[in-house]
Amino acid sequence: MPLTDSQLKALRPKNKPYKVADERGLYVEVTPIGSKLWRFRYRVGRTEKKLSIGTYPDLSLKEARNAALEARLAVSKGGDPALEKRKQKIRAEFIAGITFEEVAREYIDQMMARNGRADATLLKANYFLDKLVRSIGKRPLEQIEPFEVLAPLKRLEAAGKHETAKKCRSFASRVFRFGVATARCAGDPTSLLKGALITPKVKHYAAILEPDELGGLLRAIDDYTGHPITKYALLVAPHVFVRPGELRHAEWSEFNFEAGVWKISEGKMKSRRAHAVPLSSQVIAYLKELEAMLGSEGYVFPSARSETRPMSENTLNAAFRRMGFSKEEVTAHGLRATASTMLNECGLWSADAIERALAHGDSNAVRGIYHRGKHWDERVRMAQWWSDNLDQLRAGGRILNLRAG
Repeated sequence: MPLTDSQLKALRPKNKPYKVADERGLYVEVTPIGSKLWRFRYRVGRTEKKLSIGTYPDLSLKEARNAALEARLAVSKGGDPALEKRKQKIRAEFIAGITFEEVAREYIDQMMARNGRADATLLKANYFLDKLVRSIGKRPLEQIEPFEVLAPLKRLEAAGKHETAKKCRSFASRVFRFGVATARCAGDPTSLLKGALITPKVKHYAAILEPDELGGLLRAIDDYTGHPITKYALLVAPHVFVRPGELRHAEWSEFNFEAGVWKISEGKMKSRRAHAVPLSSQVIAYLKELEAMLGSEGYVFPSARSETRPMSENTLNAAFRRMGFSKEEVTAHGLRATASTMLNECGLWSADAIERALAHGDSNAVRGIYHRGKHWDERVRMAQWWSDNLDQLRAGGRILNLRAG
């Protein structure tokens, strides 16, 4: 006969646990300490099983019957409610032990480092993680809500670091998507934060775009009286079109003076594609002078403090400031824009050759594959032409424009 609420309230503990049936497999178990536990008995094949539903009076008689009904329906469809509950409990415990910091570090180590991302990219990823760890680092990945991620991002905005806030959100999004792909969370809460942050204004690297001003910079480099290794880096940088990080991490083993080429491995490139740089006779001469001073092992431009480390990322820009050029006038990275602008304006070289000299990727994947082996001879000629023109500008002349001739 089905139970009533008054009967349930009247049940008293005994020396041993005992059961009182309700209906259709539902019963209440009374423990020696007076707890009244709802249980549902069912069969899977020939095996009798039981499902713990809850405790009376926290779970009322009506609620217990509804839970038993849901379990009966699951059994009728071939399910096993007790097994499913146990799996959900294990999953909940597993997910609760997986923190944002743990998954983020795994993402950096496995998906970034092992896929050959550049060292500078890995350093930035760890920097973004450090900005988020204090707020959400120890939180279970699955339980993090959008407002929790937004809080540290808004603190960065309040400090005027709009670009950092934007990149931190992007990094967090990649971590959550990695968590989804590896069954550690169900979704990416940062997707709801789009539009919640200030969009920073695009800031281009300061660059000299006038030939006369470039000539003045080259003469200032000639007169530079700082550290000799820094001076050679300044002498080479305008000729080779590479990013400052790629120049700083250059190693002697990458250079072949006889072939006139510098081969940079994919791990050092922002694009994660190996890159070859044709060397003009001027660049080879500078490097041979430096090689005579340092030898041909390790970094071409080592740190002044340790030969086992590359030159600091701020060294070249600090040298420009020492020479009297402000950060609004010239930067080491801006030398790429200088070369790109003047090479395009002279009209002698194809856009593809210039783009490949700058190691820019092709937005059209098929076209990029087709052109991979193209333009090398043109780039060799262009590198020598550019160095010759830099020499002329240094001497006080104008950049050659042979298009009219």
